[in-house]
Amino acid sequence: MSEQSPAPEVVYDPTDPMNRKEQMFPRLDPTMVRRIAAYGQEENVSPGTMLFERGQRGVDFFLVLDGLVEIFDVDKHGQSNVFTMYTARQFSGEMNMFNRRAVMASARVAMDSRVLRVRSEDFRRMVAAEADISEIIMRAFILRRVGLIRAGFGGVVLVGPGHSGDTLRLERFLVRNGYPHRLIDTETDPDADGFIECFQLTLDQLPVVICPERCFLQNPTTAELADELGLTETIDPDFVYDVAVAGAGPAGLAAAVYAASEGLSTIVVEGVAPGGQAGTSSKIENYLGFPTGISGQALAGRAQAQAQKFGARLAISRQASGIDCSVTPFRMFLDDGQSIQARSVIVATGARYRKLDVPGYAHFEGAGIHYACTAMEGQLCKNEEVIVVGGGNSAGQAAVFLSRIASHVHVLVRSSGLAATMSDYLVQRILLSSSITLHTHSEIVGLEGEGRLHRVTWQQRETGESTTRPCSNVFVMIGAEPNTDWLKDCLALDSKGFVLTGRCDQGHILESPYATTKAGIFAVGDVRSGSVKRVASGVGEGSVVIQAVHRYLSPTAV
Repeated sequence: MSEQSPAPEVVYDPTDPMNRKEQMFPRLDPTMVRRIAAYGQEENVSPGTMLFERGQRGVDFFLVLDGLVEIFDVDKHGQSNVFTMYTARQFSGEMNMFNRRAVMASARVAMDSRVLRVRSEDFRRMVAAEADISEIIMRAFILRRVGLIRAGFGGVVLVGPGHSGDTLRLERFLVRNGYPHRLIDTETDPDADGFIECFQLTLDQLPVVICPERCFLQNPTTAELADELGLTETIDPDFVYDVAVAGAGPAGLAAAVYAASEGLSTIVVEGVAPGGQAGTSSKIENYLGFPTGISGQALAGRAQAQAQKFGARLAISRQASGIDCSVTPFRMFLDDGQSIQARSVIVATGARYRKLDVPGYAHFEGAGIHYACTAMEGQLCKNEEVIVVGGGNSAGQAAVFLSRIASHVHVLVRSSGLAATMSDYLVQRILLSSSITLHTHSEIVGLEGEGRLHRVTWQQRETGESTTRPCSNVFVMIGAEPNTDWLKDCLALDSKGFVLTGRCDQGHILESPYATTKAGIFAVGDVRSGSVKRVASGVGEGSVVIQAVHRYLSPTAV
């Protein structure tokens, strides 16, 4: 008898939602079912009945009492692909239940069934009132979204060259907004030729986005993609919110969580995706409560779920372009022409990394020059030399993360070292790593490449020595410029453009350290003059500012 090879070792991954099926698809106990019944209506449904369809917004919550409900998507040939089935005491839904975004899959009844329908508005009331049921539902919804992302169900196909600036832009938007997708990299994927032939594409038409319901988008803008996928929300220009938050970084999300949880009608406006600069970090290790660290994207995703759980609305892929602060309520204008009315405004638009002054720099933005360092960008750097420019914590986190992927990491700083600007734990890892070299008093002076970046030259300013290396990816994380252009003449800014808080023009102390020179408008996080540029600081400011908002909205009640 021939000797058989040993069975491959099965490694348990606790982060894989498929290893937590009992939490992903829980079966509620009869007592919980009876409590949920108080919020809904029982219905008898026949086979083939559609409970909701992909693309619908504000769908209802369904709890199966008897029978079988199928969750499915449709492939490019119009065939149904059933990927989940719910039976007695199991419920439908995922994270889109907490907002009015378009759902990513359809649900139909597979046999004579009895279901409990809870209308979307009653679902929110139930989640707020039934804490133990809410915890089970929230955990299940989060795991289901993770499962959809990993399996690609209900998502889209992105076809294009993996190193293209536009392909990266679209993929980054999908990743940061947690939207299931599959990338077919035309530079490396063997399936690419089949897709290109099937859709009769030419290389200059790439990238394209293909949806299950046969939508076809050729190199769409980020806003066009968000609209097609139903990620944006329609805003009622006549509704007046208690609080409008501009920016969904740590400070803005914290403000939204605390405002909504305290009963204030709240809306958050964000141009790209929740998380701000923190959302682009591969791992944050010095944030309280996470001893093993947490990625910026994961932290932002949890905060977004919290805010929506309490009823805050998030308008993603729309950013503030102006504000009329001469009227009350204030009117905030968005870059798509919509506007929001609010009794108070929290400015949390943060800051953006500065750019390098190097010839040809703009040509390589998105095609080798990056301002984020996550797993997505890391895939572009396997076994290659990479450069990180900057001496702050974001640059340090990027260098440590990339050292496990790239063949070597070069860290370039204009100063004499890192100690003055970076946390010590990161400094020590960089200095002790054999995969990282620190180049002090150095700056990039040359960029070369056809189509995308291939070679980088930097110069040591003290010696004048130049070094050229075959680097296709440069991560630029130097300083910050405030995102305050949209405020125009509404608020007082400091000499660098950050929002002045805590003092009015006459110099006397205001009641809140986050109050601006316009009553009813507050500023928190990196956009605020004198703020500490740390995630924990932003979260703290976003939570504390709500007390000042309450005082402004109801001065006699506080």
